[in-house]
Amino acid sequence: MTRTSFFASLMVASTLAAPVAAEGFQLTSPDIAEGQQLDAAQVFQGFGCEGDNLAPTLAWSGAPEGTESYAVTVYDPDAPTGSGWWHWFAFNIPADVSELPGGAAINGVELTNDYGAVGFGGACPPPGEVHRYNFTVHALGTTLELDNSVSNALAGYMVNANSLASSTITAVYNR
Repeated sequence: MTRTSFFASLMVASTLAAPVAAEGFQLTSPDIAEGQQLDAAQVFQGFGCEGDNLAPTLAWSGAPEGTESYAVTVYDPDAPTGSGWWHWFAFNIPADVSELPGGAAINGVELTNDYGAVGFGGACPPPGEVHRYNFTVHALGTTLELDNSVSNALAGYMVNANSLASSTITAVYNR
């Protein structure tokens, strides 16, 4: 992406209306549930945590008309960083995909998580703290003209600017 096309994309994205919730767009999972504790399968292996570090199976349905791709994110707003913690950021998942099997490779672009690795990085809050983990799928009205070198913040801006609808499951974890 050239510098000019990058800034042109930002200008276009910043003029788009906020996402409209598509009635019926829903994220589900056999592995995680709203408000429930994550299993060891979704816990990081390292930083004092002992888990399998596997992304859960995620499935979605009811995407709005005009969906051209999807983005999936996992974000911990409670991390003591001042800016939260990105556990996973994937985008340009093809519009004909409606499920990501647990631990499977992504057909799309994955960014480096805040552990410094590409792909999913499981939960690992400081001992004694309960953290929330927002698993979100966005239906996008485009494919993003970004590659895996961009920051999670820039990708988040572009996803939010192009989101037709989103659905979130917020799970929790403490140790």
